[in-house]
Amino acid sequence: MVLTAQQLEAMMPDASQIMSDEPEMESSLHYMQLLLLVTCLEWLWRDRNDYFIGANLTIYFSRQQLRNRDFRGLDFFLVKQTQKRPRNAWVVWEEDGKYPNLIIELLSTTTAETDRSLKKNLYQDGFHTPEYFWFSPETLAFAGFRLAGSQYQEILPNEMGWRWSEELGLYLGVESGIMRYFTAKGKKVPTPEEAALEAQQSLQEVQLEREQERQRAERLAEKLRSLGMDVE
Repeated sequence: MVLTAQQLEAMMPDASQIMSDEPEMESSLHYMQLLLLVTCLEWLWRDRNDYFIGANLTIYFSRQQLRNRDFRGLDFFLVKQTQKRPRNAWVVWEEDGKYPNLIIELLSTTTAETDRSLKKNLYQDGFHTPEYFWFSPETLAFAGFRLAGSQYQEILPNEMGWRWSEELGLYLGVESGIMRYFTAKGKKVPTPEEAALEAQQSLQEVQLEREQERQRAERLAEKLRSLGMDVE
């Protein structure tokens, strides 16, 4: 008996039953880099609820792929204009057909060739993902591509070696061997811990300025009193 497309669709599990099938990250360097990419963007967009970040998560983009177990996992991807909530995997047909707006792959010796060829072609021709970046925490190889028509065109770096992401509204750049986000004005997007430290330092600077002002006022008052003037 030949099943119709509708019957096949009815037999497929829904998103709640489909789990990610990704292996562990290749090294602690890769894990820490991925964690940094996620936490910094989460902090920057902490007041937004219209996006989803996938980290080392499988994307299921066709039922044939699921039947064949032809899985495709992405190190980091961003989907905009969607609901921010936990997911076991990104299941395209359960997400209004949405594919990632941006993908970042962290290269390793075992995945670099696939990331630069097979996956790049998939993201270009299958996903039509507007932007694709790759970065190697080991060799510091770094490249970015933006979809122009139907083909990826390289995103040229600025004088700092950073590449602009239209999808993020941020630069991606390498500093001290680590990929970071930078604003259009060149300010590094902090981690939550770095932001807390900056806030503490700013508070200490304000308190120091106030103390210095108080001391100046006291010295002025003392000088006026020595001249016989009523400072009150």
